[in-house]
Amino acid sequence: MREQEQVAQLNKMRKIATGLLVLMAVIFVGARLLQPSYAYLSFVGAFAEAAMVGALADWFAVTALFRAPLGLPIPHTAIIPNNKDRIGESIANFLEHNFMTREVLSEELKQVDFSGTAAKWLAEPENSRAVSRQVVNGIPALFRMIEDNDVGNFMQHTMASALNNVRFAPFLAEIFSILIADRRHHVLFDHLIGMAAKALEQNRPFIRQKIHEKSPRWIPKVIDDRLFERLLEESQNILDEMRLENSEWRDRFQQATEELIERLRTSPEYEEKIGTMISQTLNHPLFRNYTEHVWHDVKERVLADAGSSDSKAAFQLERVIRAFSEALLHDPAVQNKLNLWIRTFAAEAIYNKRQAIADLVNRVIRKWDAETVSRKFELYVGKDLQFIRINGTLVGGMVGLILHAISLVL
Repeated sequence: MREQEQVAQLNKMRKIATGLLVLMAVIFVGARLLQPSYAYLSFVGAFAEAAMVGALADWFAVTALFRAPLGLPIPHTAIIPNNKDRIGESIANFLEHNFMTREVLSEELKQVDFSGTAAKWLAEPENSRAVSRQVVNGIPALFRMIEDNDVGNFMQHTMASALNNVRFAPFLAEIFSILIADRRHHVLFDHLIGMAAKALEQNRPFIRQKIHEKSPRWIPKVIDDRLFERLLEESQNILDEMRLENSEWRDRFQQATEELIERLRTSPEYEEKIGTMISQTLNHPLFRNYTEHVWHDVKERVLADAGSSDSKAAFQLERVIRAFSEALLHDPAVQNKLNLWIRTFAAEAIYNKRQAIADLVNRVIRKWDAETVSRKFELYVGKDLQFIRINGTLVGGMVGLILHAISLVL
C-alpha cells in the first residue's frame, strides 16, 4: 500500500513538472508569433524560453540519476543503476559507522522506558489474559517437541554445554541486588523473627520437657522451671530487640547480605561451589529417576488443563503477570535497574552485530537488479526531485526575464 501511494505521488508530480514544461513551450511559441504586433511579449517570450531551458536541464539531470535520458547511451547517465553495488556498500558503511555506534545506541535507548511500558501494558487485564492464554496454548507443542528423541538429545547436550558457560554466582548477585532494592529484604528478616517467636511460643511444653530430660537428676524441678522461664524470656527479649528498626542485629543482617552479594560477584570459590552443586544435582541418579517418575503425571495434568477453556494454569499465570506488572509499576528503583540492564544488553547486542547488519544491507542491495534499485530510490526521492524540475522552470524563467531586461537597457 505504501509503495502504491509513492507511485501515485511520483506520477502526479511528474505530470505537473512535464505539464509546466509544455506550457512554457506553448507560451514561447505564442509570444514569438505575436511579438511583432505586441512588443511587450518579448518579455514573456524571454521568460518562457529560459524556463524551457531550465526545465529541460533539470529534467535531464533528474532523469540521468535513474536511467539514460531518452534511452540514449550518454556518458555519466543512469548513475544509480550503474553504481548500485557501490551505493550499497556506502549505505551499509554509513549505517555501521553513524547509526550503530555505542554512543548513538545508548542515547536513543535511553529515551525508551522498556520496563515501565511493558508493565503498564501487562497490567491491563485483557493483555495479561491474552499473554497467559498464549503461553498455556503453547504447552502441548512444547511437550511434543520435548518428547522427540532427536530434539530431546539436542536440548540435553545444549543445556549441558550452556550450563558449563554460565556464571551462576554473578547472576545470583544481580537477582539479589534487585530483590533487596529499598531494603525490602528486611521484610523477610521480620518474617523470620516472627516465625522464631511463634515457634518458641508453640513449643513451650516440648522445650520444658527437653530441659528436664537433659538436666542432672539432683537439680530440683523448681530450678529447671526457672531456667526454662529465664531461657524463653531472654530468647523473646532478643527477638524483640532484633525487631527494632535500628537494632544491631538488623545492621548485621544488612551487612551480611551485602557481603554475600559482593562475594557472589567476585569470588571464584563461590562460583565453583554453586556450579558444582548445580551440576551434581542435575546429574545425580536420584534426581533423574525422580524427574522421570514425576514427568508423566505432570504432563497428563498439564495437557488436560491447557486444553480446558477455564484453564487454572492460565488463570494463575494471568494473576502472577498482573501482580508482577502492578508491583513493577509502583517500584521506580526496580524499573530503573531493569531498564539499565535491557538498554545495556540491547546496545551491546546491536553494536556487536553492527557489521553483520551492514553486510546484510549490502548483500540485499547487491541481489537487487539495477532496475529494482533505481525504482526503489526513485519512489523514495523522485517526488522531491520533480520539485527541482518545477523550481528549475520558474527560476530559469526569472533569470531569462532579468537577462532580457538587462540586454534592453544596455
